[in-house]
Amino acid sequence: RVGFHCLVMAGGQGTRFWPESTSKKPKQFLNLFSDRSLLFETFDRFDGLIDKESRFVVTVQSQVDLVHRQCPSVMAEEGIVVEPLGRNTAPCILLALLSLRKKGALDSDIVAIVPADHVILNRSGFQKTLIKAKELAQQRKKIVTIGVPPHFPHTGYGYIKKASDLGNQAFVVDRFVEKPDLETAKSYLASGDYLWNAGMFVTPLGLMLEELQRHSPSIFEYAPKLEQQLDSPDQLEQTYAQIPSDSIDYAVMEKSENILVVPAEFDWNDLGSWTALEDVCEKREGNSLKSKFSESYLENAEGNIVFAPDQLVCLHQVKDLIVVSNDNVLMVMPKSEGQAVKQIRSWADQQPNLKDLI
Repeated sequence: RVGFHCLVMAGGQGTRFWPESTSKKPKQFLNLFSDRSLLFETFDRFDGLIDKESRFVVTVQSQVDLVHRQCPSVMAEEGIVVEPLGRNTAPCILLALLSLRKKGALDSDIVAIVPADHVILNRSGFQKTLIKAKELAQQRKKIVTIGVPPHFPHTGYGYIKKASDLGNQAFVVDRFVEKPDLETAKSYLASGDYLWNAGMFVTPLGLMLEELQRHSPSIFEYAPKLEQQLDSPDQLEQTYAQIPSDSIDYAVMEKSENILVVPAEFDWNDLGSWTALEDVCEKREGNSLKSKFSESYLENAEGNIVFAPDQLVCLHQVKDLIVVSNDNVLMVMPKSEGQAVKQIRSWADQQPNLKDLI
C-alpha cells in the first residue's frame, strides 16, 4: 500500500495582514474568517483522507510553539520540520522531503504539498481533487499540480497553460506563466486554456527529489549534507544558509516535463490582502464583518470590510472602507487603497517605539 502524506508549508513574514499579522504571528496562525486558524483549517481539511500521523508542517523555529498550541489534534506528534531560515520554497521542500524520508516515508509514497494560508470552504471538492491527483501521481509517476479555473482576469496570480487532455479532467502542462498584465489575463480567461497556479502539488516523494536534482543541481547538491545533519540544528543551519534561494516554480515546475495538472473542483482564495476577506467573511447588511458580537449597528453603511474580532461594530454613513481593530492598532482606509498596508507597515517598522507591533 502506497503511503499518502501531506506537507503544509507555513513560512511567511506577516506583512499583508498587518496589524493583525506580524513576523511573530503571520497570516497562517490567525483566525481570519472562522474561530480556528488558517493552519488548523488546512490540516483539518485532510480529515478522512490522510491519517493524522502522516501530516507534517514545515515552519521556522520562532513559530514552532504556535504550531504546537494550535494544531496538536490534527497533525503528527513529531510532525514539525524546522526550517533554519527562510530560503524560499525549493530549499524548503527539499529539506522537508528529506525529513519525511528520515521519519519513515518511502520514495514511492505520495506527498501532497500545500500552503498553510489559503481558504478552501468546499472540503468534499478538495478531497475529490486530491484523490484524483494522488491516483494520477501514483499511476503515471508524475508531479500533479492543482490549477484553479479562473473566474475573472486576475493579474496577481501566475497561470498554468493546459496542453493535451488525458481524460477525466487531467491535462499535460504546456507551460507555467508569470503574473500577466490585464489584457493578457483577459486573453487567458477567454481562451479557456489557462488555470490559476495555486501552488499545490501532489507527487511521489522520490520523483520531486529527482526533478530537483535534474533541474536545480545547485540546490540539490546540498541534499546529502542536509540529510546527515537533520539531527544537528547548528550544522544544518550553516549548510542551509549556503543554499541558493529559489522558488519551486523556478527550480522545478517551469523546467520539468513530468508535470500534469488537474483543475480544482473547489473554491479557493489565497487571502492576499484585507480586501480578500470580502469573499469569506460573514455578510451583514452588505458589509463583511468579523466580530464576536452577533449584534452590529449598520446605518446606511455598505461595502465595508471590518475585522474587529473583540469589538462591537457600529458603522454610520460610511461605504467601501477597510477597518481593522485590535488591542494595539486601529487602521482605516478606503477599500481601493488596500495595498497601502505595506506602506503603513513599513512606516511602523521605522518607529523605534513600535517595534513590538511588527
